[in-house]
Amino acid sequence: MTRLNIVVGITGGIAAYKAVGVVRALVLAGHDVHVVPTEGALRFVGRPTLEAISRNPVHTELYEGVAEVRHVAIGQAADLIVIAPATANSIAKLATGLADDLLGNTLLASEAPVVIAPAMHTEMWRHPATQANVETLRSRGVTIVGPAVGQLTGADSGPGRMEEPDEIVRFALERVLGDGSGAAASANHADLAGRRVVVSAGGTREPLDPVRFLGNRSSGKQGIAIAEAARERGAHVTLIAANLEVAEPEGCDIRRVSTALELQAAVTEVAHGADVVVMAAAVADYRPANVSEGKIKKDQSDDGLTLELVRNPDILAGLGHAEHPGTLLVGFAAETEPDDDRIIALGRAKREAKGADLLVVNRVGWNEGFASDENRVVVIGRDGDVVTRAHGTKQSVAHDILDVVVAEVTAVTTATTSKEHEPTP
Repeated sequence: MTRLNIVVGITGGIAAYKAVGVVRALVLAGHDVHVVPTEGALRFVGRPTLEAISRNPVHTELYEGVAEVRHVAIGQAADLIVIAPATANSIAKLATGLADDLLGNTLLASEAPVVIAPAMHTEMWRHPATQANVETLRSRGVTIVGPAVGQLTGADSGPGRMEEPDEIVRFALERVLGDGSGAAASANHADLAGRRVVVSAGGTREPLDPVRFLGNRSSGKQGIAIAEAARERGAHVTLIAANLEVAEPEGCDIRRVSTALELQAAVTEVAHGADVVVMAAAVADYRPANVSEGKIKKDQSDDGLTLELVRNPDILAGLGHAEHPGTLLVGFAAETEPDDDRIIALGRAKREAKGADLLVVNRVGWNEGFASDENRVVVIGRDGDVVTRAHGTKQSVAHDILDVVVAEVTAVTTATTSKEHEPTP
């Protein structure tokens, strides 16, 4: 087994307590681990704990060990640097090359691979400054693990939770060893690199007048999670965003639409030549036959209002029944059916009717599916079999869906390549 010299940097966030698990797992895997915490980190985790777990002295002072040039020697000797947690402040410092403490100097003095696990509140993670800094680090070859979606400090919940220690360790070791040590967590790392993925998300709105519309309860969370997951896996992502109720993801080409007809036009424009099209948006089946130019007034002499509705085009079926060689088409179907077997039967019938290559079926209701941070789905394959079931945060479900997508795309690519290289009879 290769024994690595690993530096674990810990920065000053509440998730610092989880870094103990990262250190312990690396030590138990047989590696030589040196912890470099910031002063802020030591407010959350004590030095004796880190020394006991790492089995090495813990240094924080920039001007100690001058005779051994410690401020550069730690980084020079490292085979791998892991920063967990990485706060918004530490990510900003790393992106700009600041070195005002021992950890900053260690990073600048090292040519080792760097893996960071962000941890912060959702608003801080989504802030344009943080996203720009993360993209800068990615462009320099830094591996970003997470963040996960889940419970944060206090009552807050959302993206920003530090990934679990085992996940971070598997990613980190795979980055260096590449021998399957991190296969469980890194199987999806960059497996969509060079692919073009189109994702629709949100819910369409069909106007009645300048004030009112017919719509649905979709927030766009699952579609956004798929777009983000595809981007993390290396894809170039185009997001067709229909009235999102959450922040737009960074790093995607975003096309904003409102109605079903607008969504149809946008998808038709960008789907040609895409490797994968994921139709996660909730599209209205009907629209008003006539849209009033002014606000519809109540008629005091009338007890109600009658609306004439016309069918919207079936966008998924239009894509599915058209020739789409080289494009994997993934549809979504939301069902209120409480019985699992019945949901699968409905999914099979709908996949065939729509002509989708894969169909993701999820149960929705008054208190599940829409606007929730979690989801439960069943994915139906080309032959009608259930190819996977997924339950968890919408981010984890997104990766589970993309695992199936990658397997399908890879199989098609392999088959095509093999056919091209068949000997001529």
